[in-house]
Amino acid sequence: MPKIIGGSLAGHREEVRARVFAALRRQLYERGFDAVTLAGVAAEAGVGRTAIYNHFTDKEHLLVAFVEEEADRYVRRLREAVAAVGDPVERLATFVRLQLRALAEHHLPPGGALAGTLAPAAYQRVAAHGDPIAEQLREIVVAAIRAGRIEPEDPDVLVPMITAALAVRQVVDVPPDRLDQVVEAAVRFVLRAVGVKSSN
Repeated sequence: MPKIIGGSLAGHREEVRARVFAALRRQLYERGFDAVTLAGVAAEAGVGRTAIYNHFTDKEHLLVAFVEEEADRYVRRLREAVAAVGDPVERLATFVRLQLRALAEHHLPPGGALAGTLAPAAYQRVAAHGDPIAEQLREIVVAAIRAGRIEPEDPDVLVPMITAALAVRQVVDVPPDRLDQVVEAAVRFVLRAVGVKSSN
């Protein structure tokens, strides 16, 4: 019988998933999804080759589970950060900063590449995790319009335009010592684009 990691079956499951996701993250960033194998991830994670198949049927299932967990964690962090800010414009600035830093830190293939890598149903599950982020941005934009802090444009236009601006990897593909400067320049760009008005 396989050794239980973590003291209980539930703890074991969480520990295995944490180890596997950490190994997958490193391999994705270093080699890309095409080079990933379940056996290779299991070996790096220090879990049995058979055990990994008890959690993930194939590497596509593993990638979807990984993206879902990463996205859920990020959405919680995003909501907490935005909720901690009172001013509508500063909420938008906070959103922009977090989105760009997440883009800089994570190197999963962009949407088009993922669409070509995953089966349609799996890609739809991954893509669905963008929805809570867009919903959060919509709430911020609508609140800023209602407060008279940005130009009263159609949120159906503003939200995808802001989202597109924050998805350009070249913006954050800079040396680490320049990232703060680049992010703040991007914040200023977005705030100008939505017509931020003085709070006075």
